[in-house]
Order: sequence, then C-alpha cells, then structure tokens
Amino acid sequence: MSELWVERHRPRTVGDIKGQRAVVDRLKAYAEMRTFPHLLFAGPAGTGKTTAALALARDIFGDEDYRTSLLEMNASDERKLESIRTKVKQFARTAPVPGTTFKIIFLDEADALTPDAQGALRRIMEQNSETCRFILTCNYSSKIIEPIQSRCAVFRFRPLADDQALEMIQSVAAAEGINLDAEAADAIVHVSLGDLRKAITSLQVAASLDANVTRELVYETTATAPPEELHGFILACKEDGFQPARRRLKELLDRFGLAGTDLVNQMHRELGSVAFLDEAQKLAVTETMAECDFRMVEGGGEALQLDAMTARLCSLIGN
Repeated sequence: MSELWVERHRPRTVGDIKGQRAVVDRLKAYAEMRTFPHLLFAGPAGTGKTTAALALARDIFGDEDYRTSLLEMNASDERKLESIRTKVKQFARTAPVPGTTFKIIFLDEADALTPDAQGALRRIMEQNSETCRFILTCNYSSKIIEPIQSRCAVFRFRPLADDQALEMIQSVAAAEGINLDAEAADAIVHVSLGDLRKAITSLQVAASLDANVTRELVYETTATAPPEELHGFILACKEDGFQPARRRLKELLDRFGLAGTDLVNQMHRELGSVAFLDEAQKLAVTETMAECDFRMVEGGGEALQLDAMTARLCSLIGN
C-alpha cells in the first residue's frame, strides 16, 4: 500500500505540500517566475524532498509534459564518475524542448556521489547553467562538496511536526478503510520521528495483519518498545537489582524483536521523560548507553555488552 498510495496521492503542485511552509513559500515564487537557480534540498528522510522536486517540475513544465524535460536519477545507484560523464553530461548538452528555455536534472540522494563524481558534476553545472537546472537532494549536506553547495540555493527540510504527521496518517487510514485507534495513530507518530514515509509504511505493516490497528500492534510490527516498557527496565535497574533487570531486558528484546543498538537508541530517546531519575543520574545513564552503543557498533558481543550496561546501570542508579 505505502509506495502505491504515496505515488497516487503525491502532491501535484508545490502548494499541495504539507509541513514545510518556509520551503514551500520560496518554491512557489520560483514556480510563478517559471525559473530557478540550481537547488539543494537537505534534510532527514521522508520529509518531502523528492516530492518538492517533482512538484516544482510539474508547476513549471505542466502536468503532462514535465517528464520530457526532466532527468531523474538516484545517485546512490549510479554514484560513480562514469554515470555523471555519460547520462548527466549527455542530457545536459541536449537542447531544451521547444517552448521551454531549460531542462531539469534531478539527482536524488546526491550525498552518495563519490568525490570524483561530484567534481565532474560541478563542472557540468558551470558549463550548462543557461539551459539546464540541477536539483540535488541529500540527507547530509556536509557530504556535498563546497563548490557545489555555493552554486545552489539551499533548502533545509525539517521533520514533520507531530500534528501534521497525525493528520496525514488519519487521512491514509480513512482512504484505505482501516480502523485506526487514536492511541495507535499516536504510536505511529511516535515511531516515525517525523518521517512520513516511515509512518505510512508502519501503518501498512500493521494493517496487513489486522484491519483494526491498535497501539500494541503498531509497536510489535515496528520493532519498537513502548515507552512504558523501557521505563520499566530502567526502574528494574534502580529498584530490583541485576538479575530481575537482566530478565526484563531479555523479555524486551524477545518480545519486540529489538537489536541491541535499537534498544539503546530507544532508551536514549525516552530517558528525558523518566521521572524517577534526577539530572545527575540521567547524565551517568547517558554515558553508559553511549559506551555500550559504541562497543556494539565496533563489533563487541551484543549479549555481553547489554549485560554490562545493565550491571553498570544497577550500580549507578540502584537503591
């Protein structure tokens, strides 16, 4: 459902885009002028970067004809120098379609391009700026070389606000005939972290098992532990001691299918809302989780590192 639904309901104009008001206002001005400089869209996944690029192309060239003036490439699939020298350079050199003054080359996930490919792209952007406009999207603008950034108008996309993501999820559920509990909708928003694509996929996975989507089903199908379960583990470290806390940890991992790094990241996210720890204890817990996460990423045994983290927490915050 998710990919098909997103494509079918993708905003067709810049004005239809939700949740990125500062970006939309600037893009509307470009659409009205029917021209724009090279653009760089940077921000987290699932926040509308690709949608904004395609909507801008539709606004400028028309809903039926925009594909003839647009070259769309996923730079993570074609990240090498040869792709830039062949496909991009060849398209940039061809004349615009009659009735238009320029074409658009849209490079999605441009931060995956190698430094050599970015160097070649920089030169193509210089030589063909009159008849070709580039739109680059990336998650991390720091991975784009400075000469390219300086040639682009940079747009920063932000994660969708909770109320905006909630509105979209409810509209998807209504359109697909899914019975979505209010608590389940809040759980999807909590899991998605402002990523609308992830939110729609989470709804799809849960709905594929049961048309009545509940909060428990959402957490079980997204490999995410509910906040109260994570709070319970920390409380067990504080009040019950090592062995009970260790059993609680194993139950969490088995029930929700969590990897060790997933558990640590989710605990880090929820730590600020733990009411029974003071600030000094939260600082100590954060340092312990950071060390555990680093060791697992570097190849340390997951079970041993999580047990070591549990033991450390018991000694730091235990009564």
